[in-house]
Amino acid sequence: MMLLRPPGVYRPQADTRLLAEALRGVDVSAGARLLELGTGTGAVAVSAARGGCDVVAVDKSTRAVLAAQFNARVRGLNVRVLRGDLFTPVAGEVFDVIVANPPYVPGDTDPAAARGRARAWEAGPGGRAILDRICRAAPDHLTPSGTLLVVHSALNGVAATLVALRGAGMRAQVVARRREPFGPVMRGRAGTLRARGLLRPGQKHEDLVVIRADRVVTEVEHGHGRQAA
Repeated sequence: MMLLRPPGVYRPQADTRLLAEALRGVDVSAGARLLELGTGTGAVAVSAARGGCDVVAVDKSTRAVLAAQFNARVRGLNVRVLRGDLFTPVAGEVFDVIVANPPYVPGDTDPAAARGRARAWEAGPGGRAILDRICRAAPDHLTPSGTLLVVHSALNGVAATLVALRGAGMRAQVVARRREPFGPVMRGRAGTLRARGLLRPGQKHEDLVVIRADRVVTEVEHGHGRQAA
């Protein structure tokens, strides 16, 4: 898929493709409301809109917002693209599906201070600064039977993500995994990450994972549904 990508906007890579593939494996009905966090060029948002979803996409970068808007409109797709931090622009809204490719590269830069393309990867010392926020907040923005798909590196701790999502009342599991060679950012930080024990000596690859988490309908919600019926 050819996409406009201005300077400073994250280029769709293996994690983007893996997330899009996982989304195609979800049974999403036509007209389902879908939210993409960290849309970048809008690659996943465009794919979802082509599939018939009612799509909202969010990114902190003004350039990313403009790129995603352009890439949707040039294809005749109606995607609402908002600028802001994660769920802030959609406060009070709920979705059938949420997809996210958050920053997940461990580093010493505060993600809030990152600029340009670095916003797409800077994720704090353990690489979980943004990921943990998504795990905590996603259930409040999902319909009772809604689904979250999030992609990140296994270096961030797959078990930690599963525990966080299950602790938030969701049914979570790994639905996709792919081994990829390090890109330029990871190669540049390999020595530091080895010193921290996050990489094995000589390791030059990482496993990307997509975790799916489904909201579990509570008895209260189920009861409300029966009353409404």
